[in-house]
Amino acid sequence: MTNKNTSSSGSRILRVLKALKGHSLNGLANGELANALNDSPTNIHRALNTLIQEGLAQKLANGRFALSHQALQIAIAHSNEVALAQIRISEMNQHLLAGNR
Repeated sequence: MTNKNTSSSGSRILRVLKALKGHSLNGLANGELANALNDSPTNIHRALNTLIQEGLAQKLANGRFALSHQALQIAIAHSNEVALAQIRISEMNQHLLAGNR
């Protein structure tokens, strides 16, 4: 489904980024990504180059591609923010319950 208010290349880049999830140690080859995303290796190569240039992907020593440390730092920062929010909500609930006694 194509929306004329979106970028097809931007969508491709984001699909590649999502496909790299869970492959941080061994990475994925360009061809594996192309097959998984039903796209051409050339298009996947361009998307990977964009992700690498923006610091969100990296080429591993084995020639495969994985999320970069920066991408993983974004995930960790989100996880930390959610954990802090959960602590704050728990503290608020404890105060509310203590006030009802």
